Parts: sequence; C-alpha cells; structure tokens
Amino acid sequence: MRNHKSIIFCFSAVLLGQMPMAWSAEEAAPYVNARFMTAPIAINIASAAQAACKKKGFQVAVAVVDRYGNLQAFARDPLAGAHTITIARHKAYTAATFQGATIELSERLAFLKGTPELSLVGGGVPVKMGGYMYGAVGVSGAPREKIPGDVDHACATAGIEAVREAIEFGAE
Repeated sequence: MRNHKSIIFCFSAVLLGQMPMAWSAEEAAPYVNARFMTAPIAINIASAAQAACKKKGFQVAVAVVDRYGNLQAFARDPLAGAHTITIARHKAYTAATFQGATIELSERLAFLKGTPELSLVGGGVPVKMGGYMYGAVGVSGAPREKIPGDVDHACATAGIEAVREAIEFGAE
C-alpha cells in the first residue's frame, strides 16, 4: 500500500502538467486597477436620494458605501426613524457586496435571510456605470407602494441618476 504523500505528490504532478505555464501580460501584472467614488460624489448621491424621498413626503436615511461595503457618506432626515440608520447601511452593503439591487436579490438569496448585516428588501442599489462597480446606495424609511422597498429603491436610483453624468465624464 502506498503512503498518502506519494499519492498526493502524483496527483499534484498530474494537475500541474495540465496547467498552462505561460501567463498573459495582464495576469502577470503585480496589481489590479479599480475605480472608486470620490467623497463629493458619494455625498451628492446621499443628498439627492434623500431629496427625492422628501419630495414624495417621506423621511429617510441614506447610506452610500464603496465597492467593498464600507460607509462613505450618510444622510438622514431628522424625522426618520432610528432603525432607518442601520437598515440603510445594510441595504447598501448588500447591494455592493452582491453587486445587485436588493429588490432583485431578495428571491435569489432568500436562503441568506437573517444573515447579519444583509438586507434583502428593496432600497439597496449598486452604483455601476460604464462597466465599473463603484459602490452602492441604500435607502430606508419610505413606505411601500406595491412591494417592500420599492419607494426606497426609486429614491436610491434617483440619487445615482443625479451623479451619473459626473461619474461617466469624470467630473465632480
């Protein structure tokens, strides 16, 4: 009977023989490029999303996170409930880390319901433009019209639209 080390060595040698040994120039680069929102853009998204909900008569909290889910900007109407602070951040975190709108992720990720810091209710929208992922915005506090989070989603989208041109053309 062979020992386990011999078998593992043989298996590894077979796998390595199957792997290409040449790497493209892109794969060999010692770094990757990423785009990030500036602080003024994140603040503008938060302000515009809050204003969109306020125009409809709703008091909300808005969180804007970077592509990794770290809080970058926050706005809250003084009359928004205390719970909206955490929920807005969780919606933004979920949209950023799954790179999708929470209103669309709710069914697909239903098995994750109850996972700390995730929110699978509408109101979290990724900030994606020109093929780049910049971050996400989360809105909490507006009542629903048809499904939970649909008005929050609309306000988050309005916040993103307010800065679309600035991000696409690189202006602040």
